[in-house]
Amino acid sequence: MKTYYLCYLALLSLVAFSCHQNTSKQTNTEIINTAADKTYADDRNFLSKHVNVIELTNDNAKVLIVPKYQARVMTSTCQGDTGFSFGWINYDLISSGKYMPHMNAYGGEERIWMGPEGGQYGLFFKKGDPFDIKHWQTPAIIDTITFDFVKKEPYSVSFSKSFEIENYSGTKFHVSLERNITLLSKSTAENILRVNLSGLHWIGYQTTNTLKNTGDKDWNKSTGVLSIWLLSMMKAAPHATIIIPYKKGGANLVNDTYFGKVPSTRLIKKDSVLFFKADAQYRSKIGIPPAIVKPFAGSYDADKNILTIMKVDYKGDKDYVNSMWKQQSDPYKGDVVNAYNDGPNDVGASLGHFYEIETSSPAAALKANQSLTHTKAIFHFAGNKAALNAIAIKLLGMQLKDL
Repeated sequence: MKTYYLCYLALLSLVAFSCHQNTSKQTNTEIINTAADKTYADDRNFLSKHVNVIELTNDNAKVLIVPKYQARVMTSTCQGDTGFSFGWINYDLISSGKYMPHMNAYGGEERIWMGPEGGQYGLFFKKGDPFDIKHWQTPAIIDTITFDFVKKEPYSVSFSKSFEIENYSGTKFHVSLERNITLLSKSTAENILRVNLSGLHWIGYQTTNTLKNTGDKDWNKSTGVLSIWLLSMMKAAPHATIIIPYKKGGANLVNDTYFGKVPSTRLIKKDSVLFFKADAQYRSKIGIPPAIVKPFAGSYDADKNILTIMKVDYKGDKDYVNSMWKQQSDPYKGDVVNAYNDGPNDVGASLGHFYEIETSSPAAALKANQSLTHTKAIFHFAGNKAALNAIAIKLLGMQLKDL
């Protein structure tokens, strides 16, 4: 997400977390640290008190989904109920039962959004409005509307939603979204990753997201098109690092200026891989364009010895929507992969103690009744460090000792 954090963080200074102020005198930092120590069972029990949840399980691998939050995966674990809970969850906002203006940051380690955000074809501004925080509004379909349950099988669950949405230029889209979350078997995971998972604690799941043009008119890039946007909020840590490989020699094409230039102490770009600090202490964001993208990205928490791998769904397309808050000269020069580290804004407010890895589909110039599908597979590993290192070498092109 190219700009929503910048603006939402500015908004936080205005609303001052009003939903929390009425119930507790704890600071955000105290609550964030407490939430970071929760087990998977803690998170499941908390969410169950406030919203309906659906759980997929296979022995110690568990995934927790909330239909009300657009069928997002809120969290997962690879070590059962007492295991570490990977997704960042906004306890304050959820327990308040209130809606925030502009956007509701419930958290969750995998959710569906739509792009673009800003620009002449943006979805977060009404036609003619200025591109500023006062007029910025997350569409309800990706913020507050419950997705419809379709079916549940032993290791998967499906949802759908049909709706109409309008972009800044006044183009109206008749849309359906279908979303399936599948807990992966060991054989399927090994086939995707081409690695041996024996002897490791691990979980893998995949979301399959299909966007369909249900109207009678083709979508045209000259009047704006849509994209599928998948975002993952994970718990930040002092020694957590986002790791993104890219094509050899592509370091100068990495976009590292979203919120100002990322300091070299927080972003190290090698010839074919970058290391991006994920401690939620400095707001920053980077992007990987189609020209240099590779099949995997990930992160590593050195304190907990947890390796996360994300499979990138990229098939060679070049046009990706641009979400910048301005009239754009090139509205289809966007990123395939993004990463974000939260942190204090100019007035010291933070959205939460998390980092984020994101992927986007190509710009979807769909004909009437045509569909586009975008997938995202997420894997978490814990266990023998040598085994984790072997995975990092094979999929990310680096050794854990490099961190």
